[in-house]
Amino acid sequence: MNKYARYSLIATAVIAMSACSKQEQPATGSQPASAPSQAAAGGETVVKIGQVSPMSGPISHLGKDNEYGAKLAIEDLNAKGVEIGGKKVKFELVSEDDQGDPKIGTQVAQRLVDAGVVGVVGHLNSGTTIPASKIYSDAGLPQISPSATNPDYTKQGFKTTFRVIANDVQQGKALGEFAAGTLNAKKIAIIDDRTAYGQGLADQFEGAVKSKGAQVVKREFTNNTATDFNAILTSIKASNPDLVFYGGMDAQAGPLAKQMQRLGLKAKLMGGDGWQTPEFVKLAGDASEGQYASSCGISRDKMPGFKAFDEKFKKEFNTDVQIYAPFEYDAVMVLVDAMKRAKSYDPKAYLPEVGKTDYLGVTGKIAFDDKGDIKNGAVTVYQVKNGKWEVVSTVGGEAK
Repeated sequence: MNKYARYSLIATAVIAMSACSKQEQPATGSQPASAPSQAAAGGETVVKIGQVSPMSGPISHLGKDNEYGAKLAIEDLNAKGVEIGGKKVKFELVSEDDQGDPKIGTQVAQRLVDAGVVGVVGHLNSGTTIPASKIYSDAGLPQISPSATNPDYTKQGFKTTFRVIANDVQQGKALGEFAAGTLNAKKIAIIDDRTAYGQGLADQFEGAVKSKGAQVVKREFTNNTATDFNAILTSIKASNPDLVFYGGMDAQAGPLAKQMQRLGLKAKLMGGDGWQTPEFVKLAGDASEGQYASSCGISRDKMPGFKAFDEKFKKEFNTDVQIYAPFEYDAVMVLVDAMKRAKSYDPKAYLPEVGKTDYLGVTGKIAFDDKGDIKNGAVTVYQVKNGKWEVVSTVGGEAK
């Protein structure tokens, strides 16, 4: 029996003996937010892991994709049976919807802390991940993002922040060099959605193409809920670019590609991991053909565990992997791997082990530098061919 349960029994006894007592006692089962989650369940200890992604709104398909990846990891761990410090544990996923909104992101982050989770995988967007990371840092909770690529996430000096995916310095450079080098684009227009992710990636891309001698003829911006880009594209068309870069997500990139086609804008469209998804192809239709986007990882055919993961994912959820689900799966596994090595699920005990990770996951080799970035992060460039994303090239990364 923990001390808080004893307090509850004492409180009950006091109330029974003296109705005039007005002192508040702790509620049954209450525990400090920083305490590891633990509750008896058939002789097992329940350990809670938090997951946050936008499970409602225009990119809910990506948020659910992330959640499914985490669910699969939890199911696999519990099916296998895990002992930590000689004690059998059962993992429980606590999911929250941040709606892709930074304000809501901080609210649900605090909710997870209060729920007694011992670690967090998420958030999806850089714009929600970065402000939420302060809350997890203050609580001493390890946070591993499977998808936040803005470099500022791991530049805050927090010991709790990690990512299992390349950042936008690497992604922007790879895309910029591909655009100005391989595609030989000379005149480039750039659009971003003004989010931490979209604008940040566009900035990195702009620096990379300029360093290769390409000219940025237009720099425009929109927002992450827009669907009408005609005014921006009409302005861009007048500058006659070879290539248009869009920093944002697939919910906007799909309509953007369609409207480029409708306006007769012949330039290729290029972007980052935010729209290298099946959903982009669906939204853009035949306007997706020939367009380029990247993912921050090695190609799926080179990922050591993707084939088995993909089969299980489709069987379990009756849908295709969008993009980040395997990284989310690995993020959960990295947390648990650190717990096993520390022989403890107490964040204070296992946090140092997260930084020492040397793990072969579904997505490849995972190890972190001193900031929490994945070492040798990979970037893969894809092109839509016959309605499907096909690998063009990969920079960096390790498959084993």
